[in-house]
Amino acid sequence: MEQICRASVLHGAKDLRLEERTLGFPGPTELQIAVRTTGLCGSDLHYYHHYRNGDIQVREPLSLGHESAGIVVVVGSQIESFKKGDRVALEVGLPCGQCERCKEGRYNVCPELSFRGSAKSCPHFQGTLQASINHPASWCHKLPDHVSFDVGAILEPLGVAIHASRRAQIVQESSTLVLGAGPVGLLCAAMAKVAGSSNVVIADIQQERVNFATQHGFAQVGFTVPAKRGRKIDEKLQIAKETAALATEKIPNGTGSTGGFDVVIECTGVEACTQAAIYATRPGGKVMIVGMGNPVQTLPISAAALREVDILGTFRYASTYPEAVELVSGNNPLLPDLGKLVTHRFSGLDNVERAFEMAAKTKDEDGNLVLKVIVQSCGT
Repeated sequence: MEQICRASVLHGAKDLRLEERTLGFPGPTELQIAVRTTGLCGSDLHYYHHYRNGDIQVREPLSLGHESAGIVVVVGSQIESFKKGDRVALEVGLPCGQCERCKEGRYNVCPELSFRGSAKSCPHFQGTLQASINHPASWCHKLPDHVSFDVGAILEPLGVAIHASRRAQIVQESSTLVLGAGPVGLLCAAMAKVAGSSNVVIADIQQERVNFATQHGFAQVGFTVPAKRGRKIDEKLQIAKETAALATEKIPNGTGSTGGFDVVIECTGVEACTQAAIYATRPGGKVMIVGMGNPVQTLPISAAALREVDILGTFRYASTYPEAVELVSGNNPLLPDLGKLVTHRFSGLDNVERAFEMAAKTKDEDGNLVLKVIVQSCGT
C-alpha cells in the first residue's frame, strides 16, 4: 500500500523545497523506517551551497542526508530478524556485493556503490531528509533502548573514524596527532584512544574546538595552529615544518621533534595540514588522509619517502557498524560522551534550511560553538 511522505529536496544551490513523495510498501527484504534523526555533514553542506560536491555535480532533485537513525514501521515479508518498533541506525551505502572489492570486504570502494544523499550515481540515491524510507534490512543495525537516536546518527561518522584507526593499525602506547577538530576529527581522536594510543594530540585553527576536545575527553592535549599562509612553496613548507614542530613538542617523555608521531590523522583536507602531517610523523610512521579538500596538492614526498612514512587514504568505512553499536552500547572508559558532539538541534523538515545555515557556521548568534547539527523528527 502506497503512502504520501514529505521530503526536503534540493533543486539548486540553497534551493530547498518541501515536497510530497509516494512511498510504496517495502520489498520482501526491506524495512520501512520512520526517520527520527539525520545529522548534517560536510558533503551535505557542499551540495547545499554549490549544488555539487567537488567534481560530483547534482543532475536531478536530491534529498540530502546520510547520518541517520529511526524506527521500523513496516517489515518486509521475508524479514524475521526485525520487528515493528525496532530502533535502528542506517548504513546507507549499498555496494554491488559481487565485485572483487566487495568479495575482499572492502565494499566501501565498490565501483557500483550507491550512497544515500550522494549525486555520484544516477538516478541519485535519495537521502534521509524525508519522513520515511524503505531500506534493505541487511544494512540496518539495531540500537539498544538506552542509545539515543542522536548517537545512532553519529554512528555513521564514527564509522569513518573506526575505519581510519583500523587502517592506521594503531597499537598500545602509541602517539597520535589529529589535524582538525571538527566532528570527524574529534571522533578520530576518540577512536585513537580506544584503539590504544596513549598520547592523542589534536590541533585546529579554532581555539574553541581544541578546548572542546580536551575538556570532553576526546584528546589529552590540544593546540591552536597559527593562521599563517605562505605565497611560495618554500614559504608554505616552512610553515608546515613549524606546525609539525609545535605538534611534536606536545609528545611527552622528551620525544620532541627528532621523533614524531606514530600516526597522524589529517581531517581537514587543507594542503598546509597535509604537508605538516608528513613532517610530524616519525620515521616508519603513518599519515592517514581522511579529510576531503583540494584534489591537487603540493606535498613534500621526499620527506615521506626518505623516512619510510606511509601515506594511506581512507574512504568512508566498511563493516564498522557492529563495532560502533557495541562501543556506544557499553561503558568503555576511553570513549567520550559522543552525544556532546551534537551542539544544535532542529525539529522537523520545515527547519532543514535553518539547520543548513547553522551547520555552515563555527559559532551561533550567541557565540556558542557549532559542531554537529541534527535534524530531529523528520516525520513532522
